[in-house]
Amino acid sequence: MGTHTRRRFVRGTAAVAATGALAGCNGNGNGNENGNGDDAAPEDPAEAAENFLNEHDANQYDGLVDRTGEDEITIDNGAGPNGFAFDPAGVRIDAGTTVTWEWTGEGGAHNVVSEPDSDFDLETELVDEEGFTYEVTFDEPGAALYVCTAHRAQNQYGAVVVE
Repeated sequence: MGTHTRRRFVRGTAAVAATGALAGCNGNGNGNENGNGDDAAPEDPAEAAENFLNEHDANQYDGLVDRTGEDEITIDNGAGPNGFAFDPAGVRIDAGTTVTWEWTGEGGAHNVVSEPDSDFDLETELVDEEGFTYEVTFDEPGAALYVCTAHRAQNQYGAVVVE
């Protein structure tokens, strides 16, 4: 390809890229694709939890564990080979179920803190004490999306789906 042809190709490619970028800015700004101004339907709590855990490549996550029908469940905080996981990472429960996070003592100090898209507010201090517990009774349907802030970079994320 000659110099002029190469320059023309580069200019043409840049023009096409710029046109495509500007086309994306020409929407009506309502945040949905149908342009009618309605908000999109809210995400199903199970779908929200699965997407959240998959997007963050959560340690120990291999699908939502069904714990419906139980009054109380325990989630280990500091699970996995390096202590940087919740076990189970994703769980499905009934409304009215009490969830207890129990610190394993592995992986250093941990906490449980809800993420912005969570339907529930969760927050503990960083604790490195084996046997420490944090208990929440979930009375309403929704998705609790949470992280250990000390191990966000190590993918220590979890979710509770309340039906």
